[in-house]
Amino acid sequence: MQLPTAEQLYMQLKKGIEELIKTKPLHQVHLVGIYSGGAWIVQRLQKDLNLTNEVGYLNTSFYRDDFHKIGLHTQKQPTQILFDVNDKHIIVVDDILYTGRTIRATMNELFDYGRPASIALAVLIDRGGRQLPIEANVVGGYIPLAQGTNFVLSYNEQHLFDIAIEKEKSGV
Repeated sequence: MQLPTAEQLYMQLKKGIEELIKTKPLHQVHLVGIYSGGAWIVQRLQKDLNLTNEVGYLNTSFYRDDFHKIGLHTQKQPTQILFDVNDKHIIVVDDILYTGRTIRATMNELFDYGRPASIALAVLIDRGGRQLPIEANVVGGYIPLAQGTNFVLSYNEQHLFDIAIEKEKSGV
């Protein structure tokens, strides 16, 4: 079986997000990307979909319930939510949906900023393996991946995405 390219997955994701946005009052829709892959995707979606509402970015490291096992991310990017989330329709965007723990942490952090009217989830890849009852509203592609391996999203100077599969590092 030939795996789709990251760009094919992105186009599918973009199409689904366009449809989701049509169901909400446009002035109340905000995209929020999870660092780092989700943030890259949100930056490109904002441009490709000509969205004028502010976007946000989340670093969920301190909200995770498993950081004692996996450690804190070394990312330096702070959470940036510069708009009022109250009564807004938030579309959370991430690159990979796996256990659901990052999304749980994301929702906890969002509620620290206020009470959104709704939260939807859009992911580039759903790889299965959920540990929590969390499901994406929009998915670029469903690609099961064996435990012990991960998808890694990257992008080039033209902001075109690429995806690779890597084995987990020992001790993670």
